[in-house]
Amino acid sequence: MNYYLLILALIVFQACEKVNTNSSDITPLNLRTEYKVNPVLDILNPRLSWELESEERGQVQTAYEILVASSPELLSAEKADLWKSGKVESNASNQIEYRGKSLNSKIHCFWKVRSWDKNGNPGVWSETASWEMGLLSKDEWQAKWIGNDLTHLGKGKVYHLPPAPFFRKEAVLKSKVKKARLYVSSLGLYEFQINGEKIGEDYFTPGWTDYNKRVYYQTYDISSDLKEGENAFGAILGEGWYAGYLAYALLVRNPIVKNFYGDVPLLKAQIEIEYENGEKEIIVSDETWKTNHGPILEADILNGETYDANLEFGNWSEAGFDDTNWMASQVYPEKAGREIECYPGNPVQVFSELKPVSVKAREGGKYIFDLGQNFAGIVRLKVKGQKGDKITLKFGEALFPDGSLMTENLRMARVTDTYILKGDPEGETWTPRFTYHGFQYVEVEGFKYTPTAVAITGLALTSTTPVIGALETSSEMVNQLYHNIVWTQRNNYFDVPTDCPQRDERLGWTGDAQAYILSATFNSDISAFFTKWMVDLNDAILENDAYPIYAPAPKVRATDTYSPGWSEAGVICPYTIFKTYGDTRMIKEFWPQMLAYLKFMEEKTAENYIYKERSFEDLTPKGGYGDWLSVGAKTPPDLLASIYFAYCAQLMKEMAVAINETDDAGYFADLFEKSKNAFEAYYTDGNGRIRTNAEAYGDGAGYVLEGQTKFSGHSQTAYANAIYMGLLSDENKAIAGQHLADLIAEDGGKLSTGFLGLKPLLPALSETGHSDVAYQLLLNNEYPSWGFEVMNGANTIWERWNSYIKGVGFTNNAGMNSFNHYAFGAVNEWMFGNMAGIKVGEPGYRTFTIRPEIAKDGIDFVNASYHSINGEIGSSWKKDGDKLVFEVKIPVNTKATVTIPANENNTVLLDGEAINECELLEILERAENDLTVMLGSGKYKFEINKN
Repeated sequence: MNYYLLILALIVFQACEKVNTNSSDITPLNLRTEYKVNPVLDILNPRLSWELESEERGQVQTAYEILVASSPELLSAEKADLWKSGKVESNASNQIEYRGKSLNSKIHCFWKVRSWDKNGNPGVWSETASWEMGLLSKDEWQAKWIGNDLTHLGKGKVYHLPPAPFFRKEAVLKSKVKKARLYVSSLGLYEFQINGEKIGEDYFTPGWTDYNKRVYYQTYDISSDLKEGENAFGAILGEGWYAGYLAYALLVRNPIVKNFYGDVPLLKAQIEIEYENGEKEIIVSDETWKTNHGPILEADILNGETYDANLEFGNWSEAGFDDTNWMASQVYPEKAGREIECYPGNPVQVFSELKPVSVKAREGGKYIFDLGQNFAGIVRLKVKGQKGDKITLKFGEALFPDGSLMTENLRMARVTDTYILKGDPEGETWTPRFTYHGFQYVEVEGFKYTPTAVAITGLALTSTTPVIGALETSSEMVNQLYHNIVWTQRNNYFDVPTDCPQRDERLGWTGDAQAYILSATFNSDISAFFTKWMVDLNDAILENDAYPIYAPAPKVRATDTYSPGWSEAGVICPYTIFKTYGDTRMIKEFWPQMLAYLKFMEEKTAENYIYKERSFEDLTPKGGYGDWLSVGAKTPPDLLASIYFAYCAQLMKEMAVAINETDDAGYFADLFEKSKNAFEAYYTDGNGRIRTNAEAYGDGAGYVLEGQTKFSGHSQTAYANAIYMGLLSDENKAIAGQHLADLIAEDGGKLSTGFLGLKPLLPALSETGHSDVAYQLLLNNEYPSWGFEVMNGANTIWERWNSYIKGVGFTNNAGMNSFNHYAFGAVNEWMFGNMAGIKVGEPGYRTFTIRPEIAKDGIDFVNASYHSINGEIGSSWKKDGDKLVFEVKIPVNTKATVTIPANENNTVLLDGEAINECELLEILERAENDLTVMLGSGKYKFEINKN
């Protein structure tokens, strides 16, 4: 018997040894579900993604296997009870739809994956990831909407700001808690507490939507927050976007200035508990919850928060609090047709804390704290004083030359927080809950002593889009520019992509969004963020099927409708998400709306396939917003609309192919050719020079001219867009590129574009062989330029190139002068795509190119990295005497077409060996000044030596 056992043991050992010999180091990591790590979802077939890691160069996945189970213990090939994909022959590692058993509400799904490598050998299983299903039906919501109408308590002639309502409920839990979830939403903003502690780290929940159509909810694991016996639940509500002041409605004297969606903020909360003994219990918001108002006297996103600590309730959200004087909550009916869905975006949280770099005394007992960085957020105040002392905080982005706070650019936004002390001898700490500001400086009044820097701490708030990009160069100015771009994006990606965080606006403008989105993808993972905002944008579509100029779209001004070049965000943004992340679901979801918009715009051409002058005079302003804030020759909006129409047809064709809409693909391919030919026939002289009939616009009354006397087709913006968007033949494109370079030379080597012209400007120069001119614009420090902003102290991107000039002062403060406006940061696209050379090929960077453009002078090295959905891509180059060192990093399961800047007389080494002797690459093309190769995954170091 022992003999046979010994033989069996040897066989098993040899089999295991054989398996180990054929195993691979290919390892899945960074598992995500619907772009998130271990999220809560209400999507029935969520998409799974992973990255791969391997030390072997040229590694690819040839197959994968996914297991999904209802518990970690069942997560094996034998026991997985939800989905066993089996071995799937595919190199796909993202956008993999769950294909298992139907999922019910509240089920917790655990999953893992393994991959087979290029040799057909399996790698190890990944670590376990998970997702949880939320409430999939409105019928599962037992909770009611509850509120406390405090409108009559609002004070003030200009700002009617009622106090914030508080709500509470106590419950006795009869046993030990095994699992508990809080499902919570509000019409307005909420903070939820259990047993005296805030739940979660999120701010400005549940997010901004068209509350008439949908509202989101959050899910929190509160298993460890509950205890056997007495527990207390509490919530505070703010008016937020639902009932507060929005945008410039007050400034333009709109008939409605607040309460755009409703008058009273409401709470809906459902606590579901599973005890260790298997019993379950649900506690819901209803008329049994008590309510009152207390220390938060005012709370408004734009105007600030006022807090009287003397009115605090003490332990109001703890068990045993005496709520005898509190009243019963009022129940409000559900709105018919309004959906309640799981929040799909990235929650707003504290990104970083900023300490003051200086504190300076001012006249009248005021102090100005400089936090060293313009940002969006709030402050944490630490103060000591007597009962009734009042601390007033005002916020600004800049100081006047005399050191006083500049607030004129805030317009009608009050932007003031107030704290009234209760006189605690140990000191008091306060942070607002339901407001935020855009600022670098805080003017504080009311200290009865000289404060130190610890009195104010800045809390930078942003939607938590994961940081995935980095860029550094030898130029301090360019490095500061990149810093400015990143911070401005962070400050404005605040639940929606706002234009600015400081003044009475803060809207999700479509022109800014579409012009900047590709730049944004290099800095942060914006997949979930735009998944949310695309719903907002499509919820706001106008009756004529046009996309609006901002979303969400409360009626803050009657004339705000649509605008060519801006409304195209409805097509350009989903296309960019598709190319960046391989996301076709977004295309499918919004395809009918995109089709309707293109049909509407095609009908506007009157079968001409372009828009002749004055085609959009029905808009306000006439022609729409066009190339907003350009500083040179003004490009006709109809010309730009024609370019965008053709461009969107081209994008629609590509997206139609991706989702197998063959007929639509053919239609848009034909439409693009017709519109391209019509554009060249009407708006060019046939020889690459763009023209327009300027006289057709008369004196331009009603159009956005920004100081220009008339329109011109011969402009930087016209050529940049026509080249970038493929509207010219190859011959005419080259001519147009020369016209563009000549115009820049005529303008003293400076740009003159606005929002729509800036994005394509440097890429168009590079595409037509004028990379040197693109670098000239990047490195320029004279007005107008990015360097000019940096020279004048910018640490964010400004709305105007001359928002502030040292020794001169501010520009147009009372009108529009934001120091935190990301649109002109769209140069980031060129910095990553041309300076570092990283450009997407197949969607999701399954393939891509690295073709850096080496600066002749002004920059000696560039080091860029971008973490794509398939892994980290790296590109760096450095001049070293007569040698250029060029390094690239390519993720597992991808391939890159890499162009090495070397002519036939240069010696090229790869990892120290002659490139011709390397078997790791495939030489694709030898050109006069470069060598193009195909590379698989790995790190590669090229040395190019001049002979």
